[in-house]
Amino acid sequence: MMSLLVLFLLVLLFLAFLSIYAKTPPFLSLLAGAIIFGMGAGMDFGTVLGAVIAGLGRVFALFAIIIFSGAVIALTLREQGHLERMVADLRTGFPGSWSLAAIAGYVFSLLTTCCITAFVILAPVIGRTGSDRRQKNMLLFLTAAGSVVSYTLVFPTPVIIPLLLGFGSGLSPLLYDLVAIPLSLALLAGLVLLFRKITGGKGGIAAPSPAAGGSDVLSSLRAWAPFIAIVVSIPLCLFVFSLSHESMIQAIMLAGLATALILAPAEARSTGLKKGTTHAGLIMFDICGAGALGNVILESGFAGAVFPAVSGTLPAVLIPFAFTAIIQAALGSRVATAVIASQVMAGTALASVLAPLPLILSVAAGVCIVSWLTDPFFWLLHRTTDATIREISLAYTLPIAACGAGVLFLALVLHSMPFPG
Repeated sequence: MMSLLVLFLLVLLFLAFLSIYAKTPPFLSLLAGAIIFGMGAGMDFGTVLGAVIAGLGRVFALFAIIIFSGAVIALTLREQGHLERMVADLRTGFPGSWSLAAIAGYVFSLLTTCCITAFVILAPVIGRTGSDRRQKNMLLFLTAAGSVVSYTLVFPTPVIIPLLLGFGSGLSPLLYDLVAIPLSLALLAGLVLLFRKITGGKGGIAAPSPAAGGSDVLSSLRAWAPFIAIVVSIPLCLFVFSLSHESMIQAIMLAGLATALILAPAEARSTGLKKGTTHAGLIMFDICGAGALGNVILESGFAGAVFPAVSGTLPAVLIPFAFTAIIQAALGSRVATAVIASQVMAGTALASVLAPLPLILSVAAGVCIVSWLTDPFFWLLHRTTDATIREISLAYTLPIAACGAGVLFLALVLHSMPFPG
């Protein structure tokens, strides 16, 4: 039975090799990993392909509308100069450069449903500092950290959606966010204090230029309109149309997409659709590859064979954390890790032994704990800041790992309580 665990670890090492040294696109490496694992587990080739197709289709159905809508909204707004207006609006509530960098990453990651997309569109604005390279880079690192914190903790991001669907029986998204949002903001505040202390509080961001045309209030309303539409549509979906939470996420993202496209000039609409579709396609291929691998692992009987065998070596709440951390270290993709973890562990005894909230937080902590060489965000920061691997490790990898440790600590506390998490 333990041979499946050995096979799993070998496949993860193979995927890490393909990612770091062979520079293989994640979709192809995940697809190869799925086939190798399935064949190594004794499944015939036809069964493996069937599991791959089923995993691809399930993840595409769950994420296609969400990812596509977020990407098109973000890039359509960028074409109109609205993103700078939104940052300027955030600046009124967070005038300090450090708090602005952190909260901008946090908010835009939620709005675009992608932490990397949020960073890419914010970097030119947040990077407007003086000539001090270190100050500029630290602000960019803090923006990246803010985007990762919200992306890995707050519903409805693509990381949390599969975890709530897989483990959240009886746990409403609202109740989850009542814990996750204060927790994520507390972690973010801690990062702001840390970065300010490291740099002596120095650094500043030039005020973003307002969007062209119209009054400030009108420009702000046009910029935030897609996200206002998303929020307004939530009660309609829940109380008027009585949609499930899974269907609601699709509907509210479509409402935001429709608002963004209707309000955009023809040129911005066309460009936003073209660039957004390309960007969303790249993300979707990676996530679908993770769905294929996760479903093959599930169909192999891995969960039933391995988790009972290791349950006596670690406390129950630490098993999801350790399992997820291993996947994250090998794959680098947070969404891919969450998809695989939710698929593999949903049918295990862990889902019944652990209350939903500490279980989800334990997995989220594992998603955060290793953000290093396999993490595409790590190399994006390397290209954007021209910082060394050591500098990025200290200013990005370690702060995110500290946040993961904080999330795990809360999961342990909740697990120790006598009432359901």
